Amino acid sequence: ATSAEMANQLGTFPEYKPNAENMLRVIRNHRRAAYGHEDGYEGLSIKPVALNERNCPQKKIVKAARKAWTEALSLGEQHGYRNAQATVIAPTGTIGLVMDCDTTGIEPDFAIVKFKKLAGGGHFKIINRVVPEALRTLGYDAQECEDIIRYAIGNGSLADKVGGIDIPALKAKGFTEEALTAIENGLATAFEIKFAFNKWSLGEDFCRDVLGFTDAQLNDITFDMLEGLGFTRKEIDEANLHVCGAMTMEKAPHIKDEHLSVFDCANVCGRDGTRYLSTESHIRMMAAAQPFISGAISKTINMPNSALVEDCANAYMMSWELGIKANALYRDGSKLSQPLASSLLEGLDEDEQDAFMEAPAAVKAPIVAERIIERVIERVAERDRLPHRRKGYTQKAVVGNHKVYLRTGEYEDGKLGEIFIDMHKEGAAFRSLMNNFAIAISIGLQYGVPLEEFVDAFTFTRFEPSGMVTGNDAIKMSTSVLDYIFREVAISYLDRHDLAHVEREDLMPDTLGDGISEGGKRDDQQIAQAEAALIEKVGKVTSRGYVRHNLVVLQGGADKANGTTGMAMSQSTEAVAAQAESTPIAASGGGGGGGSLQTSTGSSTTAAPMSVSDEVRQATDKKMAAIREARIKGYEGESCPECANFTLVRNGTCLKCDTCGTTTGCS
Repeated sequence: ATSAEMANQLGTFPEYKPNAENMLRVIRNHRRAAYGHEDGYEGLSIKPVALNERNCPQKKIVKAARKAWTEALSLGEQHGYRNAQATVIAPTGTIGLVMDCDTTGIEPDFAIVKFKKLAGGGHFKIINRVVPEALRTLGYDAQECEDIIRYAIGNGSLADKVGGIDIPALKAKGFTEEALTAIENGLATAFEIKFAFNKWSLGEDFCRDVLGFTDAQLNDITFDMLEGLGFTRKEIDEANLHVCGAMTMEKAPHIKDEHLSVFDCANVCGRDGTRYLSTESHIRMMAAAQPFISGAISKTINMPNSALVEDCANAYMMSWELGIKANALYRDGSKLSQPLASSLLEGLDEDEQDAFMEAPAAVKAPIVAERIIERVIERVAERDRLPHRRKGYTQKAVVGNHKVYLRTGEYEDGKLGEIFIDMHKEGAAFRSLMNNFAIAISIGLQYGVPLEEFVDAFTFTRFEPSGMVTGNDAIKMSTSVLDYIFREVAISYLDRHDLAHVEREDLMPDTLGDGISEGGKRDDQQIAQAEAALIEKVGKVTSRGYVRHNLVVLQGGADKANGTTGMAMSQSTEAVAAQAESTPIAASGGGGGGGSLQTSTGSSTTAAPMSVSDEVRQATDKKMAAIREARIKGYEGESCPECANFTLVRNGTCLKCDTCGTTTGCS
């Protein structure tokens, strides 16, 4: 009705007249579904699920729905419609949270118990606000409701706990009043009781001097302080249930089995829960709403971890039979499947791995999180400082009319260990920020942060100065200074030529070809080994970033005196490597044949004769092949406004970048 009223004031959408009859047909079908008709729908091969008045507890909702669609049809016949799409349910997760809704859109509740963040920090545990109302409607009195809710969310305290882990038991272990207060404060927001018992809440001195734990135990992420104090697993589980709750309605006091289905959620609730909504229930709920939604419904249908391909096929078939326009399936735990199999199960024997894989997702989740934490902790290492005398290179370039000097420092193996950034036109504050940013990156590199992480984080960042880049042979455009810097180090140290604007082959001094030796026979494997040994030697005295992985060996010509060809492996390799120790850029072998070392900035001392016409033909064929490949991929030949790569492809009436995913207009 609102769309029709808007059309009365603003006019219809541009193409309404050619589509007027179809628009009215859609509205008539919506109205027919609101009145519960089973047939008589216009232009539909699949009948929708009509409104069932008998199953609707609020009769006024039925009346309101029928009135709304009647007005939408009558007003539309008079004025037309302002919007081509009559109704749609868009993603409602964010707005649902802002509106403080228990659920988002047509989704069922994710869990009975939630953890709500507080504006001032921290969080507290709440139960779905509909649960107490549902319990009262089902006939439970006030005390029974309170007992059930406490079972689900816990008491958040050990104050009234009798037996097992309680206040007297902790005092007997040496806990002081100050320590007990710290524990009580932590229990109020703890996910599990063991999270409140740690060295951070109690203090290392108390844990070491009073409780008697060693530093090795306190620093062990897997150490359970409650078990270390002598409490049994049964006592810990009982205390955990009392303090943190079961987070499920299953096995709650007073609850009747026939009422459990009322509280089922999209996923299994709690560590010991087993119930969850079936895939069919998701689909049938969508089918009940689809007749009143002209577009699709944005909703995810949750499937258990044990779901098979046949289950997915059946879900799609049922959706089609019920007239649902879109269906998004998600199998529980599917995003953890690959790392689970490849790394998280290391150290377990076959029986333990089988038992873990067969366990439900609720059991796997804390184990997976614990194994991930262990691996993260293992990666923390001491700082690997650079040698006092180190190699590297300086790259000068101009980014958006601003000169940028990038200087690097490398380890002995050629790995990047530090960067320095100088920009002379900027003010003192900006220059200081860039200097300290470079120091932060350098410290991260020396502590083992992969260079790939920095490259992924800072390439394609967009701020001024930006634009054309001059002075760099591989980069011609950048969206910011940081984008330029990390493109440069990625190309130089990671061989990431996908971030360059110039093909790698075009940067080689012998672009026309690699040179082909004439006459005689060669042992290719032996030559490859000699080249690798030579490059490794030279890499110790040259900057890997300076040569950009373009260190190559050109084979010498034939020795006419003895008729041999190629390199005298046992002699020339040693000679070249020895000379490389004193000559950082180029070295040549001695004796018959020999070899030469060449970089992107140096020149070769010997090179095999080559046919220029053949090489030109090969280069031309290669260039044409690249052009054909670009056309097949659909590249339009325009520069991306975000990343400046020439990888824009047609996307409807707009363009989309294959490199960064940016679109020039529509999504």
